[in-house]
Amino acid sequence: MRERDFPGYLVVEGPIGVGKTSLARRLAGSFGSELLLEGAQDNPFLEQFYETPRAAAFQTQLFFLIQRAAQLHGLRQGDLFESTRVSDFLFEKDYLFAQLTLSANEFELYQRVYNHLAPDVQPPDLVVYLQAPVNVLLERIRRRGIDYEQRIDLEYLQRLSDAYVEFFRHYARAPLLIVNAAEIDLVNSDADYCELLERLRTIRSGRHVFNPAPIA
Repeated sequence: MRERDFPGYLVVEGPIGVGKTSLARRLAGSFGSELLLEGAQDNPFLEQFYETPRAAAFQTQLFFLIQRAAQLHGLRQGDLFESTRVSDFLFEKDYLFAQLTLSANEFELYQRVYNHLAPDVQPPDLVVYLQAPVNVLLERIRRRGIDYEQRIDLEYLQRLSDAYVEFFRHYARAPLLIVNAAEIDLVNSDADYCELLERLRTIRSGRHVFNPAPIA
């Protein structure tokens, strides 16, 4: 990572409901940086996926894969030295979802497209992985009130959360900060957020864990 206060290309990741998009927005505001969002609302198959997962899984994942690749292929190393960029998605996360949702034949075809697109994707300078228990995720999903997300059940959310844990256990493409976000508020609490920012300033390589107590 370059010697600067903050990474040039920072990704916030984690399962549905953990608060990655809200944190990415706040970080981008702090840095005055470009914000790259995965744009789930632009996927015309997503609502159908939550209604009938098996019927819509392949087209849902293929849309996300092509959409994310198009966004990230524009990030070249030379551009990244110009300013900070913050994103709420890691390209590899799409592969994780595909493994959970696709049949064997669908996944084989998906892999061919993924392997064609992946080599041109720039790795981040830092990944912030937000974790929280599944009951916390489910409550946050209910609270934000997006209609089609209300169909997400506890079993699917648990499988997704477990898949994230396994994925990041082996992730080594970029420095990684694992954040226990269960009892802190990184969006509405200035104290919690500033504590995270100070931690981000210290990371240049390796794997790190940030497990703060909530600040009253």
